[in-house]
Amino acid sequence: MSQKVVILGSGESGVGAALLSKASGYTTFVSDSNVIPGAFVKELEDASIAYEQGKHSEDIILSADIIVKSPGIPEKAPIMKTIRAKGIEVISEIEFAYRHIHEEAEFIAITGSNGKTTTTLLTYHILSKLGYSVGLGGNIGKSLARQIIQEQKDIYVLELSSFQLDDMYTFKANVAVLLNITPDHLDRYEYNFENYVDSKFRIFQNLTPADYYITYAEDEVVANKLKHTSITAKHLPVSLKQLYTTGAYSDETTIQIKDLTNNTVTAAVADFPLNGKHNYINIMAALNAVIAIGADVAESIEAVKSFRNAPHRLEFVGSIYGVKYVNDSKATNVDSVWYALDSMKTPVVLIVGGVDKGNDYTQIESLVKEKVHTVVALGKDNSKVLAGFSSMVKEIKEAGSMLEAIRIAHDSAKQGDTVLLSPACASFDLFKNYEDRGNQFRNLVIELAG
Repeated sequence: MSQKVVILGSGESGVGAALLSKASGYTTFVSDSNVIPGAFVKELEDASIAYEQGKHSEDIILSADIIVKSPGIPEKAPIMKTIRAKGIEVISEIEFAYRHIHEEAEFIAITGSNGKTTTTLLTYHILSKLGYSVGLGGNIGKSLARQIIQEQKDIYVLELSSFQLDDMYTFKANVAVLLNITPDHLDRYEYNFENYVDSKFRIFQNLTPADYYITYAEDEVVANKLKHTSITAKHLPVSLKQLYTTGAYSDETTIQIKDLTNNTVTAAVADFPLNGKHNYINIMAALNAVIAIGADVAESIEAVKSFRNAPHRLEFVGSIYGVKYVNDSKATNVDSVWYALDSMKTPVVLIVGGVDKGNDYTQIESLVKEKVHTVVALGKDNSKVLAGFSSMVKEIKEAGSMLEAIRIAHDSAKQGDTVLLSPACASFDLFKNYEDRGNQFRNLVIELAG
C-alpha cells in the first residue's frame, strides 16, 4: 500500500509537490482553504490528482502519512494545530523534492532578511552564463518539485524564506548563504526575534567539512549567533571593512575576492550594473558561492557585468524635469530603506508607509536627516509613519493612493532631487502585493512623463 501524501496549499510549490508525489507513486491529495487558480486546477485534473478548495477536510488530511505544507500557512492556523496534535510529519515542498532528487545534484541555498532575491538571481545568472546545468527555485521561479519532474539539473540555486526553512530537515546545501538578519515576519514567530534568527540559521543544518557557508561579516546578529553555533563547513565571509584569509572585501571602489587557492582577484565596482553597499554585498556573496561550486573567478566576474536585476529593487524608472524616480517597492523593512538611502547621491523625497511591522525608524534617522527633505506617508493608517518621521524632516505629507503620493512627490521635488519609493512596510493595505505597488508607481511615473 502506497504512502498517502497530502499537500496543503495549491500555489506553485503545492502543485509542484502534488505532481511529484503523483509521479512517485504516492496516493496524493491537495487541500486549499482558498479558491485554487484555474491554471492549477487544470494541472491537477490533467494529472488525475484529487483536490478540494475552499475548505480543509480533517478526516482526509489527518489520514496522511506525510503532509507537505505551503510556506504561507502559519502554525497558528487551526488545521495546523490539529495536525501537530496528531503527530503527522510535516515538511516543506523543498524538503519533499530534496528527498527525490538524484544524489549528484548540488545546492546553493540563499537566505537573509534582505537581498536574497538579487543574490539568488545573480548566482543563477553567473552559472547560466558560464554554461552550467543549473536550476532556479525556492521562493522564486518554478518549484523545485516541478523541476525534478521536467528536467533535473546538476546545480540548483534556491532562494529560501524562513517559512520554508522551518519545515526542512534532511536538506543539505553544498553552499549556504546567510546575508543578514533584521526583524521581519515576527508575527509568525511569536514576536520573538530569537525564534526568527533560529529559523534563518537552519540554512546551515547538515553542512559537512566539504561544504561552504557565506555570511556578511558585519551583520551583528549573524556574527553574534555564529559565536554560539558549531559549523564544520568552510567559511567564506564577505566584508565592507577588510579582506579575510578567505572570502571577499569591497572598499566601494573595488571588490577583492579570494579564489579557492587563496589568490586575490580584484574587480572595479564601476564595471558592475548594481550600485550601493548592499549590492556590493550581494555581488560578493554570489561570486563566493559560484567559486565554491567550482566556477572560474575571472569568468564569473565577467558574467556579473551582464546581469539585470529583478524589478522593484532600486529600479530607475525615469527622469521628469531633472527629477529621478526610483522604484524600491521590495523594501518592506527598515533595513532595506537604510541601504536604499545610503546609495542615494541627491536630495530625496521619500515615499514610505503601508502595513507597519513594528518598525523602529530611528535606525535610519541619521540618513533621513542627511538626505531626505520631504516624506510622503502612503497608507490607510499613517499614524506610525507620522510619529516616526515628524522630527526628522522639514515636510511630511499624507497620501491615500499611489496617484496622490506621486502628485505630492512631484510637487515637492526640485530639479536634481530623487523621488524614492522605499516603503519599509508591507503593501496589503492599499495594494495586492509589493509588485502591484511598484507597478503602479512605475506606470504612473511613465504616464506623468508622457
